[in-house]
Amino acid sequence: MAEQHFSRVDTPQEVRRHLIRRPSGMSNEAFGVVSEKFARFMGTPRFLIWMTVFVTLWLTWNTFAPEGAQFDPRALNYTLLTLMLSLQASYAAPLILLAQNRQDDRERVALEHDRVQAERALADTEYLTREVAALRIALRDTATRDFIRSELRDLLEEMETKGLEVRRREETPDEDEAKGGPGPPR
Repeated sequence: MAEQHFSRVDTPQEVRRHLIRRPSGMSNEAFGVVSEKFARFMGTPRFLIWMTVFVTLWLTWNTFAPEGAQFDPRALNYTLLTLMLSLQASYAAPLILLAQNRQDDRERVALEHDRVQAERALADTEYLTREVAALRIALRDTATRDFIRSELRDLLEEMETKGLEVRRREETPDEDEAKGGPGPPR
């Protein structure tokens, strides 16, 4: 009979021992930063120029130097150069992919941040739109200066037609300014 093993929350899990320990000197973040710097350097014209100079010197030396001084002879099809370039490519590809993944993660975080800001801006805009609409509705019910003047004129005419004595204020604008007020509109 096979024994079933259930994992419980209140019991500690077994610690898995690794045969090869992971180097503790460099964190994932530090390694990622180094890989990004390496990937950026490999994409520069400077790197390409130096690599071209290196390969040209290598090929020139191992082609035209005396046979005893050649360390990677043409007769062996430049085996050492091929090995070095393959080794460089085998390390460069994963490091470039790691740098690209980190860049994708940063872009994803930036897009999420932009989305949240856009949602906030939309909510603020909608709120302000509602407030402006509420102000327009409130102002529709507010009496304007022209409306009050016309109502007062109508009342004045009505009082005059009923024969009530109306004392009109007849002052010049200069007297009003001296008193501190603009005076009645005309």
